[in-house]
Amino acid sequence: MMTVNTDIIILHTTKVGENSLVIHTLSREYGRRGFLVRSLGKRMPASFFLPLNILEANVNENSRSNLYPVRDLTPKYPLTGIRNSIFKNAITMFISEVLYRIIKDGTDEQGLFGWCEKEILILDGMESGFSNFHIRFLLELCIILGFSPEGDDIAPFAGGRMDIMDRFLKSSFEEAMLVPLSGQVRNEIAEDLLKYIEFHTESSVSIRSLQVLRELFR
Repeated sequence: MMTVNTDIIILHTTKVGENSLVIHTLSREYGRRGFLVRSLGKRMPASFFLPLNILEANVNENSRSNLYPVRDLTPKYPLTGIRNSIFKNAITMFISEVLYRIIKDGTDEQGLFGWCEKEILILDGMESGFSNFHIRFLLELCIILGFSPEGDDIAPFAGGRMDIMDRFLKSSFEEAMLVPLSGQVRNEIAEDLLKYIEFHTESSVSIRSLQVLRELFR
């Protein structure tokens, strides 16, 4: 058995028995992978496993099982800017669900972990003007995954909103956050981009948390 120290991003959790969890994560070393957490309690409260939390962990690699146990979990960042905002929490729920549904278990996309960590910290530090954050995130995710969300490739999915998507793609991050959108148009763009991602990943992506964003960002 070998122990590997790594950082993990929480995407989803699955309860196992009375006192254990399978945590579905992203990491540099393992890509998208599930790990087993035993003996939940005061030392590892439920708050550790909120969507997009970044934890330091020791992974015990075991040749007898593909589900490696993890221990010594500690938050790498407090993320108080996210956890103190109902709006940012809704965005992290959405983003974590998108990543969980789209990135297949065992996938190791080069640069995905580092990019996600950077995006999480940017969202955490923003004081205002983050209503468009998830739109920019989806567009950049397409690029990370090797798609080209521009021109003829995305036009069939964009409806009458191609000009807005094009503006997002050509803008800096700061400019993209200032693009004026109604809640309805923002939601429609998110749905368009999810359909585009579904097409390229050949999968059906049903994102339940999108409804929460619809309600909050009207």
